[in-house]
Amino acid sequence: MFTRAVTYIGKRTLQFTEDAGRGFIMFGRTLSWSVRPPFQLRNIFQQMEAIGVNSLPVVLIMAMFTGMVLAIQTYTGFKRFNAENFMGTVVALSITRELGPVLTGLIVAGRAGAAMAAELGTMRVTEQIDALVTMATNPIKYLVTPRFLAGLVMLPLLTIVADFVGVVGGYLVAVHVLDANPVIYIRMSTKYVELNDIYGGLLKAGVFGIIISTVSCYKGFYTQGGAEGVGKATTGAVVLSMMLILISNYFLAALLFK
Repeated sequence: MFTRAVTYIGKRTLQFTEDAGRGFIMFGRTLSWSVRPPFQLRNIFQQMEAIGVNSLPVVLIMAMFTGMVLAIQTYTGFKRFNAENFMGTVVALSITRELGPVLTGLIVAGRAGAAMAAELGTMRVTEQIDALVTMATNPIKYLVTPRFLAGLVMLPLLTIVADFVGVVGGYLVAVHVLDANPVIYIRMSTKYVELNDIYGGLLKAGVFGIIISTVSCYKGFYTQGGAEGVGKATTGAVVLSMMLILISNYFLAALLFK
């Protein structure tokens, strides 16, 4: 029993070490190829559309209703000690610092990240990636780099949209449902929200974009086991991306907003 447990732990440790090593090697190669010509602008724009534009409707709905719910919950809590005037401040800070980038990252991980892993995984099991190598085409440069750059660019842009829509949703509920003073709401929202709060949220979104694209491409690129392996790679990409987003969010928040 003890030997079996030690063997299991050892295998898992070796597997984790191997995966982490290959992941960092792919990340380093992706960074290297990202700044070396030729730049595949067409592929990059196609991935920007797949990651950003196609995720926009879901992000808009998420941001709008997140801002609306946050306004209701903030009003309910602050009303107990007559601090309703600070409702706009809490809504704006919460969305720009945390909820905007984090929820956007989670949505993109579940939607675009799964698609990237499934696409690359299918190419791996059908030997299309091997065919690229045979034709002297670097698969990292051709497949991974456009997705990496698209994720890095589109996550902050989606976060900007989410921040704006979320604040507007909070304003609509606060003013038109909870009868808050619109002048005071806007004044309190702009008085205590600084540019560093917005920039910090956008920096988080950029990191989340790197995490999603790197993890998803890695899981898909090294898929094994046919159709079943593609399903496992897709699920693993989404789960690992979400976990890393939540973990890195804490350390980024501690670093940026302490």
